[in-house]
Amino acid sequence: MAQAIPSEYLAIDRKARAMMVCDGVGLRDPEERVKDFEDVLIPLQAECAQIHASRCIHCPDPAACVVACPVHNDIPSAMWLIEQGDFLAAARLYQENSSLPEICSRVCPHDALCQGSCVHIKHDEPVLTGALEAFVLDYARQFGDVSIPVGEPSGKHVAIVGAGPAGLSCAEQLVRKGHAVTIFEAMPDAGGLLIYGIPNFKLPKGVVFDKVADLERAGVKFVFNTKIGKDKTIDELLATDFDAVFVGIGSQVDAPLKAEGVDLPGVYQATEFLIRTNVKNELLPPGLEPITYVGRKVVVIGGGDTAADALRSALRLGAEEVTCLYRRTEREMPGGKKDRQMAREEGAKYQFLTQPVRFIANQDGQLAAVECLRMELGEPDESGRRRPVPVEGSNFIVEADVAVLALGYWPDPLIGKTTPDLETHNWGLIVADRETGATTRLGVYAGGDAVTGPDLVVTAMIAGRKAAAGIDEYLRS
Repeated sequence: MAQAIPSEYLAIDRKARAMMVCDGVGLRDPEERVKDFEDVLIPLQAECAQIHASRCIHCPDPAACVVACPVHNDIPSAMWLIEQGDFLAAARLYQENSSLPEICSRVCPHDALCQGSCVHIKHDEPVLTGALEAFVLDYARQFGDVSIPVGEPSGKHVAIVGAGPAGLSCAEQLVRKGHAVTIFEAMPDAGGLLIYGIPNFKLPKGVVFDKVADLERAGVKFVFNTKIGKDKTIDELLATDFDAVFVGIGSQVDAPLKAEGVDLPGVYQATEFLIRTNVKNELLPPGLEPITYVGRKVVVIGGGDTAADALRSALRLGAEEVTCLYRRTEREMPGGKKDRQMAREEGAKYQFLTQPVRFIANQDGQLAAVECLRMELGEPDESGRRRPVPVEGSNFIVEADVAVLALGYWPDPLIGKTTPDLETHNWGLIVADRETGATTRLGVYAGGDAVTGPDLVVTAMIAGRKAAAGIDEYLRS
């Protein structure tokens, strides 16, 4: 049943509503949220959601927010439904174009996409498109039907390699078309980057587990702790029970840093650090133990969202001084502004134009400090960003008990090396058609970061959906 429209603003004209605000929306206080790993967002309440949605002025087609949304959600219509209190209809609208709306609504950089394109932003706060999407999807899980409709059985069986955003989305679309699906995952549980890369304070893990449970109820089978290319090959999958394979393994091999002392105890790659600080013991890969203490001083090297996640995780583990070292200026940082702002609110510091060159041990062989160089910006490189140039003789020391290397990600070349006739490039990225997911190997499809390199969760989700359509056409033809 639709929620009644609050009477106090029934008579207010739309222009006046555009200027309205509602208390209780936003983030938990930094001093409070830094004490735990719980969600930093304050959940919207129904009446507050209606008030915020009513601020939408329903721009003429094509609305800027729709154009900026990677899946082109009909955001103005969703805002109208939320304003009217028909939250379940709004949730269904988001589900038409997205397999992971409850996740994308939380992790998409809305300030750079739909929300950042809202016309209100010229003079006022934009409509809270991400928070409103998350609200209606949470409402639907509590009060609606979130089951995945399963198509008439086709007799075909598809193997999916990787239980991250691309693989989960591909599976969701395939079961709708009646195909049996088995997902092979190297980790002990499903989710990929969503569980093993994004901290709980940004994406509560229960949201991901709920989506995985939906897929299991729809008949999707999961095989964990199985690395394709090592424990089984693509050829073995195709030679046994499977008619097609989708590869969605992501791109999660940490980019290395060439520097003396980089292998010292106390120096971590970002992936290992985030897994060991954010994942419960029972979900940790074999051989990894939780990190519960990081000392007094932590440095994080890098400028992306992963660096911000590591900074904020270190603060939650009790570090007194947490500093990001980045070799360019803030203008060139690839990470989202919102995450940097929250990191600063929680106590993180940033040192720009700084390049680590040596990691220094104490008398016990543990990390004690990082030797750095000052940098200055030269001419633009191939990415368009100005190239950092060392300032000769500018060496200085930064004390550190722990250092986290968040320098970006490379693809895992294992699938390419173990699959004949599967073309790869750029150190292991799989060559695939961006519209169908088809690779150079018949019956093998790929999408997400394994094809594009590191990108947004929503981009991987779209790739999984497109590949499912390509696989369906292949199986039926």
